[in-house]
Amino acid sequence: MRVLGGLWKLLVGIKDALALLLLLIFFAFLSALLTVRPNPKIPTSGALLVRLNGTLVEQPSEASPLALISGDGPATREYRLRDVVRALRLAATDPAVKVVVLDLDSFVGGGQAAIAAAGQAADTVRRAGKPVLAYATGYGDDGYQLAAHASEVWLNPLGAVLLTGPGAPQLYYKGLLDKIGVTTHVYRVGKFKSAIEPYTRTDQSPEARAANQALVDALWGSWQQDVTQARPRARVAAYSADPNAALAAAAGDSGQAALSAGLVDQLGDRIGFGQRVIALAGADGTGQPGAFTTLSMDRYLAAHPETAGSVGVLTIAGEIVDGTTGPGKAGGETIARLLGEELGKRRIKALVVRVDSPGGSVTASERIRSAILAAKGRGIPVTVSMGSVAASGGYWVSTPGTTIFAEPSTITGSIGVFGIIPTFAGSLQKLGLSADGVATTPLSGQPDVFRGTSPAFDTLIQTGIQSVYGRFIGLVAQSRRISPQRVDEIGQGRVWAGGIARQIGLVDRFGTLDDAIAFAAKSANLTGADARPRYIEQDAASWKTLLRDFTQKDQAGGEAAIDPWTRIAHRPQELLARALSDAQALAYGPAIQVRCIECGASEPAPPPARATLTALLARQFGL
Repeated sequence: MRVLGGLWKLLVGIKDALALLLLLIFFAFLSALLTVRPNPKIPTSGALLVRLNGTLVEQPSEASPLALISGDGPATREYRLRDVVRALRLAATDPAVKVVVLDLDSFVGGGQAAIAAAGQAADTVRRAGKPVLAYATGYGDDGYQLAAHASEVWLNPLGAVLLTGPGAPQLYYKGLLDKIGVTTHVYRVGKFKSAIEPYTRTDQSPEARAANQALVDALWGSWQQDVTQARPRARVAAYSADPNAALAAAAGDSGQAALSAGLVDQLGDRIGFGQRVIALAGADGTGQPGAFTTLSMDRYLAAHPETAGSVGVLTIAGEIVDGTTGPGKAGGETIARLLGEELGKRRIKALVVRVDSPGGSVTASERIRSAILAAKGRGIPVTVSMGSVAASGGYWVSTPGTTIFAEPSTITGSIGVFGIIPTFAGSLQKLGLSADGVATTPLSGQPDVFRGTSPAFDTLIQTGIQSVYGRFIGLVAQSRRISPQRVDEIGQGRVWAGGIARQIGLVDRFGTLDDAIAFAAKSANLTGADARPRYIEQDAASWKTLLRDFTQKDQAGGEAAIDPWTRIAHRPQELLARALSDAQALAYGPAIQVRCIECGASEPAPPPARATLTALLARQFGL
């Protein structure tokens, strides 16, 4: 009876939890419906407010509703790069927009190439004769890269500009694994495939150190070039090389140091900044100090919907995984289905493959490549546009492209293959445990995580790795029209910045997504409305978007740290979160992977993955 009583209490508890969950969802929808209008009315004129309280991404990810409600979803909002660029370009020619305001107080960052694209859109506004004003309490590398494209850069007097440049320590697990008796079996091709080194070494190999140093040096050079071209008067090199000297010259005043170095134009609080915007765009009529007439970006875009043309743009963003996924990850079956459906409708006459991915599954990458080849087989010209990252599997899916566009700061290459399997014979021995059994073939019970892998299994996996690498080499050689031997030389798992990638033949041209779209349209002889893009991607369900906007913080200030010192102090947690995320991706990912772990160094660190009750429920009920 006690067992039955306990079971009954468990069932009642589950019922109550589900009832509470449904109630929360109901109120979330009710609040969203009361605050969001499908056809929003915007003021007749004012300042376009581009408030980036989160990260700038190629495609926002989709979290389950249960995760959002419980707080296990994304900590900050993700802003689609295409939306930001479109809003800025519309503002350049819209008489209703008097000034553009970039509110970067809670801007977390994004890929370097993505931020450069947003900066170029801001330049378009300035060339149209309209002011662009940026404001933040403190600027880091990402925030300042975007702010540098403003005509006026404002900084809170209590803030600072802290420029650190790319580069961060990597966590190595070899010592810990040895202590607990875990043996890591590594299978790879490519001496620069450093993704597996944390499990086999206690530090970087000389090859990995040389490649990684060359990569961050190239990225830092691209960053400085972008900033100095946008803001020539900023003495970025001297300031970043010796920030303490600049601080000492300003008597310890970090804001004055940034002003003296030409990094910012004005020191002022939000009220002072608001008064400056009021002088350009007018007050909002509430009487609150510094409150200016605002055209919010979301409503502004909703009032100016996109019109689709005949240039298909296939978005491959995030980790490449097998099966189906929502936005933010590139599911092989999902991408193939979306493209297949579009081909069936016969609405596209040219195809641009937009890649912003560090790779992942070999089979999913091949599934996507085959789908793109099917489009090419119909006589549709294929152009590739690389975003911030297009490496490993991201380069694999790029091989069908006749012409590849990238940015100097694009991270690409990483043509290499690896697999990793841990076994626990040593761990069991430390616990006084052992394992034994029978077999019928050399592969029975393999991989044997209790006693270790067999030579036959090791040979089988290594042969498979080499076969996949050989295929990778062949695809690149055929696509790039260079010899397999040359591809092997520049492959070996090495990661390249876009500038070097163009020199060695992995990339054809520098250019943005718009440049690739224009090139594709010309290749298909498309003009006028037909030359416009038609985006082929799976958008998040509208009700999930409402729930996300309800649960995620998007107000000025919010709870995110806005001063640069706190952000730097939080980096250890971010690095740990990234290490845990990478470890999980390797441990639970496919046995054979074309993944670039080191490419994530330029991206904001993800929150650590957690196996929570909400995640299990979401998986169970398909939420």
